[in-house]
Amino acid sequence: MARSRSARLRDIDEAAAALPEVTRDPPSGGRPTFQVRGRTFAFARGPRKDAHDPKTGKPYDDVLAFSCTAEDKESMVSDPDSPWFTTPHWNGYNAVLLLERDLGRLTVEEVREVVTDAWLVKAPKRLAKQLLDGS
Repeated sequence: MARSRSARLRDIDEAAAALPEVTRDPPSGGRPTFQVRGRTFAFARGPRKDAHDPKTGKPYDDVLAFSCTAEDKESMVSDPDSPWFTTPHWNGYNAVLLLERDLGRLTVEEVREVVTDAWLVKAPKRLAKQLLDGS
């Protein structure tokens, strides 16, 4: 099976837009926040002192955050070669972080899966069931 192309920022937008009842703020352009019925499931985070480049000490300015389950978070951040990470600020919060610059380490399919899983974590149960049932 051929490997999919590397993911790009627009793949996050497209994956989120394909899901039911998603809103994007801002509606186009800019660093987005995606919500389902007012509940944020993925967003581009501004620089914070808790996520910084270990080489320069400067805060990362390209952090993306995705909701997930606690089990998925553990699995995603435990592999030392994984692009996914967390910080002490995110301890106890079910979300994983990814640097935009590392997005190309993922395939389009992997991004779709992460975005869909993030949506499923935050969507109302009935709406999630509808998506999973294919209606």
